Amino acid sequence: MTDYLVKKFIKDYDKVENMQVRTSYGTFASVVGMICNLLLFIAKISIGILTASISIMADAFNNLSDAASSVIGFAGVKLAARPADKEHPFGHGRYEYIAALVVAFLILQVGFTCFKNAFMKIIHPEEIRFSYISVCILLLSVGMKIWLSFFNRKLGNRINSSVMKATAADALSDVFVTSATIVSLVVAHVFGINIDGYMGVVVSVFVLIAGFNIAKDTLEPLMGAAIDKDLYDRLTKKIESYEGIIGTHDLVVHNYGPSHTRATIHCEVPNDIALESAHEIIDQIERDILKQENILLVIHLDPVEVNDGRVMELKQNISDIIKGIDEKASIHDFRMVTCETQINLIFELVLPYGYTKAMEQAFLLRILEEVRMLDSRYQCVISVENSLVSE
Repeated sequence: MTDYLVKKFIKDYDKVENMQVRTSYGTFASVVGMICNLLLFIAKISIGILTASISIMADAFNNLSDAASSVIGFAGVKLAARPADKEHPFGHGRYEYIAALVVAFLILQVGFTCFKNAFMKIIHPEEIRFSYISVCILLLSVGMKIWLSFFNRKLGNRINSSVMKATAADALSDVFVTSATIVSLVVAHVFGINIDGYMGVVVSVFVLIAGFNIAKDTLEPLMGAAIDKDLYDRLTKKIESYEGIIGTHDLVVHNYGPSHTRATIHCEVPNDIALESAHEIIDQIERDILKQENILLVIHLDPVEVNDGRVMELKQNISDIIKGIDEKASIHDFRMVTCETQINLIFELVLPYGYTKAMEQAFLLRILEEVRMLDSRYQCVISVENSLVSE
């Protein structure tokens, strides 16, 4: 059904890299979300008033907040589609993250309000009036929310939209919320036990957790999240497949919105390659990555020794020493400078996060000790940095 609706209402639906098409996806998802959630709100608030159920009314206002979220999502997608200007040379893509953050705060507000009302119902319980039509409508609501969750997730994955993914997660939490509400009605009718207030607390906790998770996921790209490992592996493997590229390191990805990503990377090339040839290779890589991944890539060249067997063997020895200390550690930019009385081994050491200063110093001392065992003339000049890849 989702594919049918997309094909019917979105022109050029398969050209998801196009900003206009992407905006059409966001607009369509927002309109569908508003219509569905408003219908659910009207149905549930009516049932809640008729049955005097606080959990149903809490669920209804949660749907109303979802409708408001769809409006905010619509505004976010529209603003994110604005082109770059003098004040914002990297575009306005992060408006979408801000919109998702506003959605998260709305959900949190609803959660706190529901929790307060549910707590008061526990202290001052009211009789719940059961009706089969109410249960049927709530079951239909569960079905609609399941569909909305898959609908938004599918479209969100297709255009990499944080707002849509947040909406999908919120819809799935609503499935559990409404299910809890149905349980409270059935228990009251079958066993005569009023657990409405307690289920209202459960409902509000689910809403709060959903809001917190959406806020957390949205803040990560705004704060500068680590590179996703799948993206890191895919890009480095693709770049290293080009002839003349020996290795890569220091891949940094800057996210200015789901459709605007910039990146930098260091590429190792043979130190005897002609500068014009190296430049031609990196130009081709940058063009291909932009076309295939929609990432504006800037490459820094690092010439490395490929003909001096002694240097290459020593680099491997140092790498083996470091891997023996910590399998997750690595080195790059290795150089050897021979002086009169000593031989300087210059390289950068990449450590995973979690090392304290004391642990880092102990690591360096152990490297120095084991390297000196290879040759007493060796002196290490080490720059330490942390891995930029998420685990």
